[in-house]
Order: sequence, then structure tokens, then C-alpha cells
Amino acid sequence: MNRNAEAITIFCSRLYVADNIRPLEIKEWSHLAERLISLKLQPGNLLDFEKQDFIDQLQVSEEEAERYVRLLDRSGSLRSELSKYEDMGIRIVTRADSGYPRQLKRKLGHTCPPLFYYAGSLDLLNRQSVGYVGSRSIDTSDIDFTKKTVRKTVENEYAVVSGGAKGIDTVSTAVSLSEGSSAIEYVSGSMMRKMRDHDLLRAIRDDRMLLMSVVVPTAEFNVGIAMMRNRYIYAQSSGTIVIRSDKGKGGTWAGATENLKKSICPTFCRVCDYPGNKALLKMGAIPINDEWDGNVDISYEFVAANESVPASPKVAKHVDRAVQISLFD
Repeated sequence: MNRNAEAITIFCSRLYVADNIRPLEIKEWSHLAERLISLKLQPGNLLDFEKQDFIDQLQVSEEEAERYVRLLDRSGSLRSELSKYEDMGIRIVTRADSGYPRQLKRKLGHTCPPLFYYAGSLDLLNRQSVGYVGSRSIDTSDIDFTKKTVRKTVENEYAVVSGGAKGIDTVSTAVSLSEGSSAIEYVSGSMMRKMRDHDLLRAIRDDRMLLMSVVVPTAEFNVGIAMMRNRYIYAQSSGTIVIRSDKGKGGTWAGATENLKKSICPTFCRVCDYPGNKALLKMGAIPINDEWDGNVDISYEFVAANESVPASPKVAKHVDRAVQISLFD
């Protein structure tokens, strides 16, 4: 671990956190990083700072300087804790590391987390991927459509990106792996619990599965973190497919509507009778059905803006000279 990565880990990791230790949040670290840049300093320089240095050079309050010192003082214990996780195959990648998700940096900028905990090969982040999102409560038709669609995107040499939750996420990951491809999961709960799955662990060891998380490996599920990680799925994806969504509520709806507003990546949506899916199509999601060829590099026509999806909607079709969809507003 280089000095910059070490500093980011010490200031932002939530491993080995005592009552008087409060690591920096994403916005706090971004603000500090901007301050360092303005002073032509790097994160690694903070490792040599004392309390007065923080006050004089960073112009923070005495209380904030004390907070930084307490974070630095835990460095030895933190290294010991990191070593334990490394023995289990779990490591940390920071913004200062070349292995950090480049797509997230490019699309999300300063809102990227300062670090991720991960298990698996970071090389998978360099693969073109398709995101799969949907409800935890699914029926046979949802499962069948997901399986068929994943097989198509795999045929087009895309890996799968999901949130690793029950339902659509786990189905898409399982099919991708069974078809000989790979998968990335941005999880919002316990990475340790997921690694008890022998098939998943085997895929990790075979460099075909990567788990990524902004929370410590033993963390329980957190709704706020789950909402946050949706944007990581979209940012990692060349295009994200909504299989099933509730209308006006839930993580799938929140993530899809945010992406439609911010254009992090193209949003594809299954054409069906679910109110949430109909609403997303009306908002501009790209319609797909059983005839879709699985290629997210496409030219497309939007569904007409009316109260319901037409019985025979215009669906996405691959063309020889694909029109590049803008990823930005």
C-alpha cells in the first residue's frame, strides 16, 4: 500500500473504530482532498502531520485537528485489522490506487467513495458490463426473462453487474457465471456472509467474481447504503437493465429514476404490465422485450409518452452503425 492509499485508509476506513474515532465521510474526504490539492500536497503528507500542522496548513478548527490526530493514532491497530481481512481474501482499494474503478471516477467524480473493500480480481472492472436491477420479490416470468437476457448480454461479451441482493441480482450473477462469463457485485451488507457461499467463493478464486463494498465486511444491510450503491452499479455499466420495478418506491425505482435524470448510463427496461416498468418507460427508459438482441451499444427510439405502454412498443434494435448514447447531461 502506497503512502497516499495508506492515508486515505486511515482517514476513511471504518475498521477498528472506537467511540472517540470518527472516520471521514465521502463529502468530508473530497473537501479535504481539494484542500490538499490547493496546497500542492498529497494525502501521504498527512501521515507526517501533527495537530498544529492541521490547524496551520489546513486551517481547520482545533476540534477537527484533534479528530485527525485520533485517526492517525489508530494506524497501528488498523494495519493489524487489515491484515486479518487480507488473510481471508478481503482487501482495500482507494482512490489513490490504479486498481480503483476508473468508470466510477470518470462518471461520478468527487462523489466517488474514497475506498472500497473488495474480494476478487480488480481486473474485472476493466471489462464491459451490463447492470441488472430489480425487485427481491419475483415470479417465474421475471426469472425466465432475466435468464434469457443475461445469456444474450453474455453472448455480446458483457459481464454482469448487480447489487448482490436476493431476486434479480442473484439470478443474473448465477446465470453469468454458469455461462462462463464473470460478475461484479456492489454489495450493501455483509461481504463475509456472502463469501460463505462455496460456488461464489470458487468463482472469486477463479477470477470470475468480484465483490465490492463501501462498508466494512461484517456490516449488516443498510437501506441508505443500498440506495447509494445503486449509482455504482449504473456507473460501472455500459447499460443497465430494469427487470421489475415497483412504482414510486424501493431501491430499483430510486436508482432507475436517478439514472434517467443524470444519464450515468443508458437505462433499459423490460416491457411488461408492472406499473413501475410502465412508468419508467414513459420517463424515457429504453424498452426491451424477448426479441432484444442483448447489445447495449445501440440506436433506439423512445416509447411514446402516454399513460400505458403500447401493446406493440418500438423496442431497441441493434444497427450496423450504432449511435453512441451520451453518458452525461
